[in-house]
This record gives sequence, C-alpha cells and structure tokens, in this order.
Amino acid sequence: MATANRPEDQIDDSSAPLIEHLAELRTRIIWAILAFIVTMVACYTVWKPIYNFLTQPICRELAERGQDCQLQIIKLQEGFFTAINISFFGGFVLAFPIIGYQLWRFVAPGLYRNEKQAFLPFLVASPVMFFLGASFAFYIILPMAYDFFLGFQQGPVVATTDEITQTQQVAGIAFQGSMQEYLGLTMKFLLAFGLSFQLPVLLTLMGKAGLASAEGLASMRKYAVLGILVLAALVTPPDVISQVVLFVVVYGLYEISIQLVRRIERKREAELRAQGLWVEPVEDEPEAETDR
Repeated sequence: MATANRPEDQIDDSSAPLIEHLAELRTRIIWAILAFIVTMVACYTVWKPIYNFLTQPICRELAERGQDCQLQIIKLQEGFFTAINISFFGGFVLAFPIIGYQLWRFVAPGLYRNEKQAFLPFLVASPVMFFLGASFAFYIILPMAYDFFLGFQQGPVVATTDEITQTQQVAGIAFQGSMQEYLGLTMKFLLAFGLSFQLPVLLTLMGKAGLASAEGLASMRKYAVLGILVLAALVTPPDVISQVVLFVVVYGLYEISIQLVRRIERKREAELRAQGLWVEPVEDEPEAETDR
C-alpha cells in the first residue's frame, strides 16, 4: 500500500540529467580551486609574519635557556620552499570553509530537508573542532614537546678525573635547527591534533546515519583506549606528560561522542514514538533445551 510522503521528506530540487550534474560539479570545483589559489597567494604575501607566529613555541623555550632563537637555512632553496609550504598550509586552512560550502552546494539538492538540517551542524562543527585541536597543540603540546627535545642540549664543560689530575674538554650540544624541518614538525603536530579533534564530529555523524550506536561505542571502550594510546605514542614526543595529556583529551572526546550519540538515539526514539512507528527491541531469549 502506497503511503504519502511527509513534507519534510521531499527533495527540494527535481532530478537533473547527468550532464547537468557534471556541469555543476565542474563549477563547484572551479570555485573551490579559485578560493584556494586566492588564499594561498594572500598567505604567500605575509608568509614571514605567519612563520614568526609559528616559531613562538621554540623561541620561548630557547629564551628560557638563554639562547638566541635563530633557525638555519641548510639548503639554498630552503627559504623559498618554506614560504611555499606556509602558503599551501595557510591557503587550505583559510579556504576550507569555502571548499566545504561548495561541497555542500553540490550535494544539498539531492538531500531531503530533514537530512540537510541534520548534516549542516556537522559541516560547521568540523572546522571549529579542527581549530580547537590545532590551538590545543600549539599552546599546550608544542611547548612541552620542544622543552623535551631541547633538554638534550649541553654546554661545553671541562671534566676532571679522580685518579690522575687531568682535564678533558667535553663537546657541547646546541640546537641549530633547520627552518624547513621545524616548520614540518610543527605542521605535523597541528594537523595531527586538528584531525584528532574530529572524533566527536565523525562518531556523532555516524550515529546520526545509523552506522554507530551508543551501546556499540561503549562496548568498544577497551579497543578505543588501546587505539588512543597508540595515537598518543605516535604523535607526541616520548615523554609521559604529553602522552598522558593527549590520552586524557582524546578519550574525553570519545566519551563525549558516546553521550552525543545516545542523545541522538533518544531524540529519534521520541520522534518515532510520536508517530506510532517505534518498535520495542526484542531481547535475546535463551534457547529452550530440547529432549534428546
């Protein structure tokens, strides 16, 4: 028996031929590329202020040790490629909202109105969580990481032996880092933590789509703990403090994701109950013993 579709389940736009979809896709890709090129060029014009901002963590740690903050250009072209890397990274970050908007404009005509309302908050939350993760890495993790790495320095000293009065010069260890290597390490931290903070967005979106449940996520806690520990060991320096900090934060995001998915499930259940479509889940009953 045919049933009438609800108004909110109607697709806004009618179906279009394949050639129109391809033309629309080409338009959206062109706008996204143009946005990336414009923001990349804009970042190239101010790459030095951006680089100066990114070097603040290492400069603060060197200043506490009484050292000058000066990074080296090991190769002749290293300064140019550093500026290009900053331009690409900054251009992508600045153009991401526009790229996401173009993606939204392409897929939105094929979504129901209720699907649009469900997907739009995640489109907004994703760059916000990435910014929070990158900020957490920049202001908390990077200072601890660079403090750990710079702790292996030593000044040139004179060592004396007890048996025979002799003096021996001990070689000093001083940080003389490459500017491109430092930038690559810093961007790695920012990207790793920015992506790690996408965990609530990803799991909540999966819960909204019915691909994950709060009960299933809760039952996977022990595997989540193991995975987060591995992640903390890979993206942080080998010191316990930074690893524990990352573990606590990411595991807290996992628990928040469980609560968000549970809230979505309760809201979905309430809506189905109001429509009279809710079916109580059937619990598994123990099989009856059969006579042999």
